[in-house]
Amino acid sequence: MTRELYWDECAIGDACETHEYEVTEARVMAYADLTGDHTPVHTDEDYARTTPFGTRVAHGLFGLSIADGLKTQAEMRFVPGMSLGWEWKFILPIKLGDRVRVRFHVGSKRRSSSRPGWGIVILPSELVNQHGEVVQAGEHRLMIPLAPRENGR
Repeated sequence: MTRELYWDECAIGDACETHEYEVTEARVMAYADLTGDHTPVHTDEDYARTTPFGTRVAHGLFGLSIADGLKTQAEMRFVPGMSLGWEWKFILPIKLGDRVRVRFHVGSKRRSSSRPGWGIVILPSELVNQHGEVVQAGEHRLMIPLAPRENGR
């Protein structure tokens, strides 16, 4: 099992790539049911064929959700802290049957000015399909605790 990292245990440039996740019809339909978003481009193949995509595509926010979930399973993961938000772009459609993975790295880090004992990391991230195409990209801002001091030092 991979050990979770504290803020002071990662360095700018540290990078990771996750395992793949297959975007299946069942998963897209479950996401539609979970969110209530049954827009036909996601759920109706006949309708989707009439769109510029030519086929059903996954919800954009499903892609972001996949990216976040994959990062929590990555070899490089962090002690639970607080998500400070995402900046995220939808670049290409995610089609049913695509296999996606996340590439991310520590782009920058600093100690928190408002919360002693915590630090902030910025993780530029890309959601990449089986063809090596970046389908979504952006960055995740996390607040992560610093490693506990031993013996009160």
